[in-house]
Amino acid sequence: MTRSAACGVSSTRSSAGPPADRGSVVRVLAAVDKFKGSLSAPEVASAVTSGCRWQRVSCIELPLADGGEGMLEALGGANRSTAVEGPLGARTHARWRLAGPTAVIEAAEAAGLTLAGGARANDPVRASTTGVGELIAEAIRSGAKRIVVGIGGSATSDGGAGAVAALRSLLPHDGIELVVACDVTTRFLDAGRVFGPQKGADARDVERITNRLHGLHGEYLARFGLDVADVPGSGAAGGLAGGLAALGGTLVSGFNLVAHEVGLREQIAKADLVITGEGTLDETSRAGKVVGGVRDICESQGTAVHAVVGQSEGQDWIEHTSLTERFGLEQSMARPAACISRAVASLLRTL
Repeated sequence: MTRSAACGVSSTRSSAGPPADRGSVVRVLAAVDKFKGSLSAPEVASAVTSGCRWQRVSCIELPLADGGEGMLEALGGANRSTAVEGPLGARTHARWRLAGPTAVIEAAEAAGLTLAGGARANDPVRASTTGVGELIAEAIRSGAKRIVVGIGGSATSDGGAGAVAALRSLLPHDGIELVVACDVTTRFLDAGRVFGPQKGADARDVERITNRLHGLHGEYLARFGLDVADVPGSGAAGGLAGGLAALGGTLVSGFNLVAHEVGLREQIAKADLVITGEGTLDETSRAGKVVGGVRDICESQGTAVHAVVGQSEGQDWIEHTSLTERFGLEQSMARPAACISRAVASLLRTL
């Protein structure tokens, strides 16, 4: 099952534990990620609020993201739209944000796997990041001095070649700060092997992609003086992160960037209980993802935390409720928001 609507429940206790006085839960923070393919992070947060309302508990909604889809919304939402080349060549209208000197771009808006029709319809060898470069170029032309690019959810494995070509002489540029928000630490030359199959690549495609990445590695070193193979995270989005790093971009944790921008630590400090969540809780949720990041901050601050997730793949490192185990697969997929609200209300009744 994908990191999506459906669900699979177990309940374990987080190391942060419950509040010392269970009757003291009056402020809940909904610090949640999307349920991919089902609910956006704001929709998940709204469902948590509904469950809190049933128990007459106040809730602050704080939708989060880890550098993939949803980052744009978490950082204020789109206020611009630009026609760019999509991953397989067709023109598409990509949303982005410009506020003062800062632009926020989601690579998936221009080169997303969804735009390509999913893994089965995608051409993982041909899929290009040209549209991402066009968006960055438009942001520069619009006066942006700091450009934040979230690169999750792409259809591409072109090593960022399309984006680099689209930017031409605009980058590197001393007056432009390019921040690349990643949710993985995969290296450039491993991108085909790690991500290619997720984007529809078979074994032969993976070999072709990997050979191309080796060629680009040498090209970027010669043109820009950066050995992208040594940069953690440079393989993100099929090597797009490496291409942007070659142009002077700084690769950062997408979760940490969003957490800082929205004041997550400060909001957690004000809460009695933090409810986080995502579509699928698995081992990858611990490193660089929203649920793991929220859990770590709560643990450091001694704040209780509970995750409401679509499904759980045998994880015991955070106290959680899985909707599929609690309500069944059919109900969890058909009415995920209602199931989240019911799960939250039930949790609060126990407190």
